[in-house]
Amino acid sequence: GKGVVVTESLGEARATVKRYLSGAAFGAAGTTCVIEEGMNGPELSLFALCDGTRAELFACAQDHKRVGDGDTGPNTGGMGAYSPVGLVTGDLESEIMQIAIEPTLRELAARGAEYRGVFYCGLMLTEDGPRVVEYNVRFGDPECQIHMRRLDSDLYAHLHECAIGALRTPARFSNDAAAIVMLAADGYPATPVVGNAIRGLDKAAQHQDVVVFHSGTRRNGDDIVTNGGRVVGVTATGGDLTIARDRTYGAISEISFDGMHYRRDIGIGGLEPT
Repeated sequence: GKGVVVTESLGEARATVKRYLSGAAFGAAGTTCVIEEGMNGPELSLFALCDGTRAELFACAQDHKRVGDGDTGPNTGGMGAYSPVGLVTGDLESEIMQIAIEPTLRELAARGAEYRGVFYCGLMLTEDGPRVVEYNVRFGDPECQIHMRRLDSDLYAHLHECAIGALRTPARFSNDAAAIVMLAADGYPATPVVGNAIRGLDKAAQHQDVVVFHSGTRRNGDDIVTNGGRVVGVTATGGDLTIARDRTYGAISEISFDGMHYRRDIGIGGLEPT
């Protein structure tokens, strides 16, 4: 996410630490930094529903954190995602639940912090197996949007069962694929430019199976203008990932604002070879 730098050399790492600790990068918020082991491999976002004692798999997605095509440039809050993820097997999902989610839930309960709700696990699928990068207690953006597009069961029922401590209803998803691409403001992820008028939102929303989710926007008179780094998330569903991607990027072609940028390769790693 914001402020994370994956360095390729020791010199780059040292320069980053100096910039952070000096306050030059993020002011007072940046005068503490965490140094972590670098990991290589595809990313995976796994979501589970928890009722305090049990966890049930909800869904998986693959997020794209780097700002540029081909996973280049600085990390962001997520430039796009797709689901389902073809490289994720049922065995891999079970392994992640057993080695990460379930032990963590047990330990939280043992410490008197019984957790009920949505549990997010961000992973890297390394050569040595799945490795946890982070946990969170929410659906996450942009993964939430595509899960909501595919969810066939009742979200209220799932969350109510989490809250009362009695998971019963399995989550059901359509067989369709879903993709989302985030349209970012000029200057993102460093210092996004706000206040630029956004054109074409209505036309984009008229495309087949497309929903445009607003993220960093606000009204200014009759206009919708940019008001954050990731401005809107354009989502589409389709019978397979190729169709979902084509619909997403087709809708994006209708939208414009000064400085708009986005990745053109979201989901391309999940396409079946032709």
